[in-house]
Amino acid sequence: MVGPDRPFWQRLFEQNLTPWDRGSANPQLLAWLERGALSHGRILVPGCGNGHEVLALAAMGFEVTALDYAPAAVDRVAARLEAAGLHATILKADVREWTPDDGLFDAIYEQTCLCALHPDDWMRYAERLHAWLRPDGRLLALFMQTLQDGAAQGLIQGPPYHCDIHAMRALFPATRWNWPAPPYAQVPHPLGIFEIGLVLQSKPVA
Repeated sequence: MVGPDRPFWQRLFEQNLTPWDRGSANPQLLAWLERGALSHGRILVPGCGNGHEVLALAAMGFEVTALDYAPAAVDRVAARLEAAGLHATILKADVREWTPDDGLFDAIYEQTCLCALHPDDWMRYAERLHAWLRPDGRLLALFMQTLQDGAAQGLIQGPPYHCDIHAMRALFPATRWNWPAPPYAQVPHPLGIFEIGLVLQSKPVA
């Protein structure tokens, strides 16, 4: 295993040390929903954290499955769903190893999971993302950009790790994913950095 271990993430959630958390669903997800980038169906949220997007998607009628490495995060999202009278499947799982037992997903919402993983784990995670999606499924991705302001904050060392757009093109190659034409949305982040938002469409493996 590479990078911070489960006790590291568990401690952050137990102590509410989650400075990356906006306190609400990412505005880019809401923009995608408003413009119809997602049809109702099965959607996966890996690395769901405090679950703002899980609740937003469940409230709109999506069949949501959410994963997190930290038991404290899983328990928190489950409690929030119950309090709101909403339903989603919340699982404690390692995204590098997890395999669904009930079929593929129509879409995946990737926000803070990739940038939280050490780059040595990115290729394995990218393989899992493609394997979890049905052919022509959509990956709604927000790639964290830490170099501009993050350099002064020491964020380059991660997590979060810088998701350079050229590295992302290599990690999610055109042989497996349809890429939209730029420009891509730039979403301000509470840490003083930003995310690049785009929707990739899965291609069948030849």
